[in-house]
Amino acid sequence: MVVPAYDEAPNIRPLTERLFAATRKAKLDTELIIADDESKGSDATRAVVEKLASEGYRVRLHHRRRSEGRGLSSAVLLGFHQATHDVVLCMDADLQHEPESVPDVAGPVLAEAAEFAVGSRNVGGGGLGFEWSVVRQIISAGATSLAWPLSGSSDPMSGFFCLRKTTLARGASSGINATGFKIGLELMVRCRCKTVQDVPITFQERVAGESKLSMKQNVLYVRQLASLYVFKFGLVTMVSVLLLLVVLALAVLRALLLKFLL
Repeated sequence: MVVPAYDEAPNIRPLTERLFAATRKAKLDTELIIADDESKGSDATRAVVEKLASEGYRVRLHHRRRSEGRGLSSAVLLGFHQATHDVVLCMDADLQHEPESVPDVAGPVLAEAAEFAVGSRNVGGGGLGFEWSVVRQIISAGATSLAWPLSGSSDPMSGFFCLRKTTLARGASSGINATGFKIGLELMVRCRCKTVQDVPITFQERVAGESKLSMKQNVLYVRQLASLYVFKFGLVTMVSVLLLLVVLALAVLRALLLKFLL
């Protein structure tokens, strides 16, 4: 288990306690790596992790200083490479991903039923555990529509996902882009995952801390999509598909606007 963290100290204890309660119940041998980028909350995060470790939890911290790199995606990849198990899983530190769902998300990969498993809000049994603003719903629907052909997942931007390190190794020569937030989508495509299985989850409201999403991240996402389309389909096909997707995204946005305005 790798949890990227940036100023998330208040969430680390409840996440760890809930995670290990769930994995012990499911009889899963689990280690937790907190991949912490240097922030004003790093000292507090370190103190929480050390206290949890002293209580017997199999949790450790990798504190990455600015000189070693920045960003969620590179932190996740670093954690995966440090993990001792072959099956690796990523989830957010803000508790919007419920730790109790970890055994379910890991299940298809552990059972070798899929090469990549995604915790999805958009399949039967999944959804939101809070009211999302109309603007956020529109942005999410548009971004999901643009990414869907790349992965086949109903929630391709999800940060709650699982794969094997042997699958991850396939992407080593494909130029994995460790910039931005959507590392799950990047790995699905660059690692050429043949079977992707969505697992229903309930996406909850952030418990503590602040969202790290910004306009810069939105721009990076668009650049990432363009790069992945070229990688998967080639430049000419990518341009044609992109035009089609823009039309599709506009249609989805129009339908959502009509739904909420009428």
